[in-house]
Amino acid sequence: MILFISAGEMPAPYAAAGFVPRKVEGDVALYLLRPCFPAEGEALLLAGFDIYDRLVALECADGDCIGRCSIPPRCWQGLLGRGVATVLMAHNHPSGAAWPSVADIRCTHETAQFLRLLDIELTDHLIFVDTGHFSFRQAQLM
Repeated sequence: MILFISAGEMPAPYAAAGFVPRKVEGDVALYLLRPCFPAEGEALLLAGFDIYDRLVALECADGDCIGRCSIPPRCWQGLLGRGVATVLMAHNHPSGAAWPSVADIRCTHETAQFLRLLDIELTDHLIFVDTGHFSFRQAQLM
């Protein structure tokens, strides 16, 4: 799944509602996900949890092209068949723009639809920047 975005997009009205400042980030965001992102370049994380909310898989894909959302098959292979009940998707925006692009929104919806077919719930998609992160769930985009 590969999607392209337009450069310089302005944030939609939901952007403020979905932003979580770094000082109030939860433990999963602050201690598990945030340290996985490089200072330069984009990366995508898929964290798989079992029915008891225990982390059973953490897959990472480095961004290979600016402006697209791409989830390689090896990430899905690392998650599936391991008792994953829910998935938390996250990536970073080195640009510092926390709001999602049209491609981010489309990729999130396609990922949620794909996981539903496998009876797995996409619980949220987080976009990390230095000052905090954007939550699709909090912005009611899920």
